[in-house]
Amino acid sequence: MRVNAIAAETFEPPSGSDFWQPLVGDGAFAITRPMVLFVISTVLIATVMLLATRKLSVVPGKGQWALETVYGFVRNGVARDMIGEKNFKPYLPLLFSAFMVVLVNNLFGVIPFIQYPTMSRIAFPVSIVLFIYLLYLYIGMKRRGVLGYFKSLVPPGLPTFIIPLMFFLEVITFFFTRPVTLGLRLFGNMFAGHILLLLMAVGGEYLLLHTDFPTSVFSIGPLLGFFVLTGFELLIEFLQAYIFILLAAFYIADSLADEH
Repeated sequence: MRVNAIAAETFEPPSGSDFWQPLVGDGAFAITRPMVLFVISTVLIATVMLLATRKLSVVPGKGQWALETVYGFVRNGVARDMIGEKNFKPYLPLLFSAFMVVLVNNLFGVIPFIQYPTMSRIAFPVSIVLFIYLLYLYIGMKRRGVLGYFKSLVPPGLPTFIIPLMFFLEVITFFFTRPVTLGLRLFGNMFAGHILLLLMAVGGEYLLLHTDFPTSVFSIGPLLGFFVLTGFELLIEFLQAYIFILLAAFYIADSLADEH
């Protein structure tokens, strides 16, 4: 099968370097594309909320209704159900803000001309997780005291010989496993989904434009897969934002509980 001169170009699959994308400078202090997108998402969320709530009315307009729908979902479907009617209100602003930030930055992955999920850079989910991590530790230690908090990690009534092992496992869970998995779950899904879409797009483009017939016919598969996976990725982006705040609410509720 003959390959034309353009097709002689070597196909370079996407890699982790495609997620770096510095815009100004280089190295650790570079201003990167995801940094700019995160700032844009913050401005966008703040602007939408201000516009939607500047003229509140009993019969809401479309903007107020849309915002109230999202707010009601977080308030009633996550915060109140997970934390409880008595204690959920102080933590609602954090959960709602986290949901909006994660969702918008996830959706950037499928918006044309942006197509970059900010949460595919590990620093962004980690920075949000840090707030939640410190909060649920603070809540637990404030309620029980530092010593009481560590004592509460071990359920009462256990045989003496198993207490050290249980204490070790619970410390690992509360101080390491929870924050790490909360951040890695979001990062991993956004990174994997975006790199799959990128692979389908550049692979299909290469087969279509840089190979001769009949090889170019095989571009149909990856290009079609790109559109199918984009729809699937849209679902994943909503789901990951929901799971993120659901687990955050669970951890807060666990710190507020009388016993673990």
